Amino acid sequence: MSSFKIFDIAGSGLSAESVRLNTIASNLANADSVGGDPAAVYKARHPVFQAVRAALTSFSTDPDSGAGAAVRVAGIVESNAPPTVTHDPGNPLADAQGNVYSPNVNIIEEMTDMISASRAYQDNVEIMNTSKELMLATLKLGQ
Repeated sequence: MSSFKIFDIAGSGLSAESVRLNTIASNLANADSVGGDPAAVYKARHPVFQAVRAALTSFSTDPDSGAGAAVRVAGIVESNAPPTVTHDPGNPLADAQGNVYSPNVNIIEEMTDMISASRAYQDNVEIMNTSKELMLATLKLGQ
């Protein structure tokens, strides 16, 4: 396996964590929105990651020859949790019973997930920097 594939793997991790951070930001931005219809209110979204292992090349059966790995976002799913119901007849968005519906976004879970995604992103950056430094140190061995 080429030593440069580490950059592809870490890069795919960076891309996936970036999608995760953007999804969390969207959830947090819509956490305080309300609506008069439970079907129309914002639903929390979460990315689904998938590990991908590339197929072997047709020229070799050695697993280390041409195979690579990556992380990709398989999709973004909406939460099935019901929205929070609040009785607020004075709200202009209230339904006929005087209820308004809030998104099913848990701010504490989202903030915890954001810290986790941020650290995973930082880890992938550190992997790339360490790999670069090791490659440069290897090149300097011949001097």
